[in-house]
Amino acid sequence: MKYYLIVGEASGDLHASHLMRSLQKEDPEAEFRFFGGDLMTAVGGTRVKHYKELAYMGFVPVLLHLRTIFKNMSLCKKDISSWQPDAVILVDYPGFNLKIAKFIRKNHIPTHVYYYISPKIWAWKEYRIKNIKRDVDELFSILPFEVPFFEQKHHYPIHYVGNPTADEVRSFLKERDERGEMKDERGEMRKVIALLAGSRKQEIKDNLPAMLEAVKDFPEYQPVVAGAPSIEDTYYEQFLAEADVKIVHNQTYHLLSQATVALVTSGTATLETALFDVPQVVCYKTPVPHLIRFAFNHIIKCKFISLVNLIADKEVVQELLADRFSVKNIREELSKILPGQSGREQMLKDYQQIRTALGDTCAPDNAARIMVKLLQAPTS
Repeated sequence: MKYYLIVGEASGDLHASHLMRSLQKEDPEAEFRFFGGDLMTAVGGTRVKHYKELAYMGFVPVLLHLRTIFKNMSLCKKDISSWQPDAVILVDYPGFNLKIAKFIRKNHIPTHVYYYISPKIWAWKEYRIKNIKRDVDELFSILPFEVPFFEQKHHYPIHYVGNPTADEVRSFLKERDERGEMKDERGEMRKVIALLAGSRKQEIKDNLPAMLEAVKDFPEYQPVVAGAPSIEDTYYEQFLAEADVKIVHNQTYHLLSQATVALVTSGTATLETALFDVPQVVCYKTPVPHLIRFAFNHIIKCKFISLVNLIADKEVVQELLADRFSVKNIREELSKILPGQSGREQMLKDYQQIRTALGDTCAPDNAARIMVKLLQAPTS
């Protein structure tokens, strides 16, 4: 069968590449065509466009590149119409992907529309549920709390297939243990504070300086920054200066496997940190902090910003967001989760509940099995 996949960023490229390999296991004759990245290209098939030509974030960059965005969307629509895939698989990236789904439905293109890694409309733009109900045949979720949101609140059945981040962490830990790493020298190496300050320059600029200032009060620990793949070392140098701080690139899992505690900017990194059993403080500086706090209290329906707390549906990790973001608060919360502190033990217990909620099934294998079964089912 023919599968057309569309992703818009690096994480989508990663998850889609795993899904493609799983689809190959379920359907040995699978053909792929895609808007994607290097990881998907390594699996095979035809790449129409690299996701880097789509990934514009923020109002101004989008405005400046509107012509390119519309050109790529037009190309995608024409390419799908011409290739006539059995399934179009949309991976996150709702601004682009929901428009493609609408085009397919409106023009009665004979293909199935599957959404892998559902749009996070529970946090923002909940009105998009109308588009999803109208234009998407099957929705595949990787977050367990999305099931009641879609099925109970909006009466739209979905598939919870497991969490790919949990899969990736399990795989890393298994391979590490098989190699015998970290067995005898864990004591010294564990005295590390991991600093995960985000993947974009603005996030790093906003959060890293306060993180670095806070960890100065813990000289017995070695601060190590997880460098974002797309950010050059020279950008970090302006913040690190003469500080005794190390930086590693493309080794976030290795860093977390050695860390005692972590300071983390919100995102998938908060879940990765929890799955490595590293107690953490979530730090997220915002503009106009008091206005943001008002919005969270009265406008935004999402109670938390970290995946850890969202999955647990309670405050497992402290979220120093908006008006709570300060060096003093970071320092105080960090001290509560060091070895021997009661806050650390409680957090580790809560992490186990999160691991249980996520389950231990392989998300891409699960999704691929369901997709192929649906495509092979006889039409009535």
